[in-house]
Amino acid sequence: MPQPLSPDRLEAFSDGVIAVIITIMVLELQVPSKEISDMEGLRRILPLLIVYLLSFVQTGIYWVNHHYLTDRLEGVTHGILWSNLGLLFFLSLIPFATRWVGMRGISSFSIALYALTCALPAIAWFVLSTMIGRHTGQPLAASFSKQAVSTALYLGAIPAAFLAPTFAPNIGPTLALSMIALVALLWLIPPQTLAQRTRSASSGEHSHNDQR
Repeated sequence: MPQPLSPDRLEAFSDGVIAVIITIMVLELQVPSKEISDMEGLRRILPLLIVYLLSFVQTGIYWVNHHYLTDRLEGVTHGILWSNLGLLFFLSLIPFATRWVGMRGISSFSIALYALTCALPAIAWFVLSTMIGRHTGQPLAASFSKQAVSTALYLGAIPAAFLAPTFAPNIGPTLALSMIALVALLWLIPPQTLAQRTRSASSGEHSHNDQR
């Protein structure tokens, strides 16, 4: 009887790719030229620092939740492997969009492009989590509504970046970044099912230690 494919290589490869993505992003942070003052140099690089922080947090959230997602996997299928590669591909575009904002500044187009590169991994995540859920037959830590709201906010941030009312012509990019940051805050809160599982494991460990 053929044995199922082990998820170990999927997890190890994913960890490595995500580590490279974060490394690439930090390498894009360049020290400003000595020809300008320190405060002016900091002012110029501040938008990139903000977007870098947001990109780092988002990538870290994917890494954490990827661990939760694959924790119950005892085997992987061909479809899971390829959907996981799709997620990693779209995550690898985040450094490109972060660099674009750093080079071109915060504008409607640059933030819309950044929002697009945030939306694509969210869609790939939905596909991957759905396939893993069907394979394991167990409910996932993150609910469907949470994934749907996150994807909607990312996609909504794309047209929002081009909003330019007369009373606040630069509000579009700020609103779009706020929507992306809201998704990050949403995912920083641990899922209820995960919190319950963690408390149960902790209680079981304390009970075991008390009996020793």
